[in-house]
Amino acid sequence: MTAHLGEIISLLVAVSWTATALFADEASHRLGSLTVNVIRLVLGSVFLALILWFTIGAPYPKYADGATWFWLALSALVGYLFGDYCLFNSYLIIGARFGQLFMTLAPPMAAIAGWAMLGETLSWRSILAMVVTISGIAISILAKGQGQKVHFTLPVKGILLGLGAGAGQGVGLVLSKVGMQHYEAALPADAVDAMGTMMPFAATMIRAVVGGLGFVMMLLIQRQGRNFLEVTRKDGKGVRYAVLTTLFGPVIGVSLSLMAVQYARAGIASTLMALTPVLIILPYALIHKQKVKPKELLGVAVSMLGVAMFFLL
Repeated sequence: MTAHLGEIISLLVAVSWTATALFADEASHRLGSLTVNVIRLVLGSVFLALILWFTIGAPYPKYADGATWFWLALSALVGYLFGDYCLFNSYLIIGARFGQLFMTLAPPMAAIAGWAMLGETLSWRSILAMVVTISGIAISILAKGQGQKVHFTLPVKGILLGLGAGAGQGVGLVLSKVGMQHYEAALPADAVDAMGTMMPFAATMIRAVVGGLGFVMMLLIQRQGRNFLEVTRKDGKGVRYAVLTTLFGPVIGVSLSLMAVQYARAGIASTLMALTPVLIILPYALIHKQKVKPKELLGVAVSMLGVAMFFLL
């Protein structure tokens, strides 16, 4: 069992993120996506502060300089404020099952962003993986109607939100990578060992704080502050779903994902952690009493093949 500890942890991450998607779907329908994101990121910031406090003795990202804050804040605006806003709103229109399918676009978008912003190589294998991933999504959401005309099986608004979610996640990941590079460069020599393991948590806290503030600002701009208080006061079950979303996502999911890459090859760990679109099919269908079409299963399988090609080729 120890020999495959990293792979086992990676599968637990996929299960954790599947639970996150299911809880987020329920919470968004009950409270609204904006309310859920405010609760999730504010609570996530608190949990991460506690983790840092117990591990490095300070409830804040130690040694993070201005450049680190800038790039990680930018990644939060792209990944959280834009990407997660799109994702949680897509749950309201097309559900978590299809919302998570669009998240398989994150690796292609990250590859394109890495090529554009960091000068990373975009190999023919990566391009092929993009084509396979997009083909899988197309299989799931396209169908032939009368006169053999191809049409979407999902609302266009939900599709656009799903595309935005995948793009936000992928580009936000690359911006996070830039921020982490600046963070690592800012660490004093005598703090590298102490902060090495916890630096991703500290970086995640910066993103959570900025993302949370962004959603609070959005709440105030849309003058939904009173509605936020009323909804959270009246719907305790929705709030519990939002708390579970926080625990299984930013806290348990992120923590286990960091452990996974310590014990398994990054490519294998990343592929296993990306299994959420597969794992969510059965529980989502049972909860919502939906029938899953064979072509939808085929589409998920093809998309996952594309994701695996990114990490394993």
